[in-house]
Amino acid sequence: MSIAEFARRCAVALLFVALALLAYALAQVLLLIFGAALIAVVLRAIAAPIRRWARVPDHTAVMLAVLVLLLIFVVAGALFGAGVTQDFEALRSQLTRGWTALQARLGGSVLGDNLLEWLREATPSSRDVASRFGSFLGTLGSALANLIIALFAGVYLALSPSLYVEGIAMLFPRSRHDQLIAALRNAGRALNLWLIGQLVAMLLVGVLTAAGLWLAGVPSALALGLIAGVTEFVPFVGPVAAAIPGLLIALTVSPEMMVYALAVYVLVQQIEGNLITPLIVRRTVSIPPALTLLGVLAAGVLFGPLGVLLAAPLVVVAFVLVKRLYVRETLGHDVEIPGE
Repeated sequence: MSIAEFARRCAVALLFVALALLAYALAQVLLLIFGAALIAVVLRAIAAPIRRWARVPDHTAVMLAVLVLLLIFVVAGALFGAGVTQDFEALRSQLTRGWTALQARLGGSVLGDNLLEWLREATPSSRDVASRFGSFLGTLGSALANLIIALFAGVYLALSPSLYVEGIAMLFPRSRHDQLIAALRNAGRALNLWLIGQLVAMLLVGVLTAAGLWLAGVPSALALGLIAGVTEFVPFVGPVAAAIPGLLIALTVSPEMMVYALAVYVLVQQIEGNLITPLIVRRTVSIPPALTLLGVLAAGVLFGPLGVLLAAPLVVVAFVLVKRLYVRETLGHDVEIPGE
């Protein structure tokens, strides 16, 4: 190998390292862009039937999809907003009583006292809470601003998706343009199918959890069901996080009620894992569970809470791109591509 060839390869390697470091430094921005792409996928999915039924141009269908989403939120808020707000107010006070009841149950034993001491040390004091309140408000304001930016960016992406797909392809050699564009479109369709399946699963889990807790007599069942449905978007972590407030509230009634609530959460997850998900996967996208779990762990370590929130759709996109561009196009294996 000549010196010039060695220098060229070193330069290429350094360039890839620099790009990787830059991508890591801009991780939050890239995740925000991905969130905008998710919003665009949702808008395109709603716009597709509107375009067919109303026979309107693509841009008009997307704007009508935005209006449909706004109308859904307004109607849902008018119909259920007051009841959900009251349920969450009751939930907040019941969580405080649940925490007090848990402390009373744990006290009196060596193991319980040690656990309570650890929890008190891990819980910030009132002074710490007050000092962090301003920082929390700043973080909340930044999150809301990012959400607004993602919403507007998602609308722009939904209006002209081909423009951005072809723009990404132009960053790569011309010989790879067709393959890359096809792979990105496969990823978009796979993400669309995955989102549909995930929304159905979230709805069913929320309804089943609320109904089960209500039948068991657990207070604030509607709010707890809503929490369970929303957190279902995050695999593995979400269901565990959703069960904690439900178990604490059930403990305010009695230890037996806590057992009933635990049985409801376990039963719903068994139904979700063995019945709902297999039925949905037949019509949507199947991703190996171990791959999803590793994706959630990796995204949490690398990117924090926002990475955990977007880990599952990121795994879907990465899974499709790797299978299309590497396994099929590079290695030559004949494999099925989700979204193809």
